Amino acid sequence: MKNKRLIYVTQAAIIAALYAVLTVGQNLLFPGTASMAVQFRVAEVLTVLAIYTPAAIPGLTVGCVIANISSVTAGLGFYDMIFGSIASLLAALAMYGLRNVRFKNIPFVALLMPALFNGIIVGFEIDFFFIGNLHFNFVDFLVQGGLVALGELGVLLILGIPFCILLNKQGEKMGIVLD
Repeated sequence: MKNKRLIYVTQAAIIAALYAVLTVGQNLLFPGTASMAVQFRVAEVLTVLAIYTPAAIPGLTVGCVIANISSVTAGLGFYDMIFGSIASLLAALAMYGLRNVRFKNIPFVALLMPALFNGIIVGFEIDFFFIGNLHFNFVDFLVQGGLVALGELGVLLILGIPFCILLNKQGEKMGIVLD
């Protein structure tokens, strides 16, 4: 039993570290590409792991918190650290819950969850705290949420589907303990 727990904690820690390093590194190399409303956060491909292991749920959440700490210094405040991390947690939980809903062995519905949760939650965050100065505007929310969701969809369709295919074929050989 201890062995399973150790694998779980190790996987979660590795996922958190990878997510944080990829996001912070991307923002250093290409400022804003991983932290603005229109973003293509490459680390979001790691959300696919929530379909394959429950360890990805805390891993992605903690990784997002760590990555978004760097956005605090970029002027986004603590809001992004809180709201973005909640969106990641909810998306990962939903992805894990929908992991068996597949079409041709690809979990398309699960892959939509980060776009859905980030679009709604981060879209609200951007509208309410940054654009609306503590006022909600539905049109601005739709625009900002749509832009966030579009970036998420881009990552998960362009990178996530091939990653799912790879994990379906090679996951256990790669050391991914599939649930």
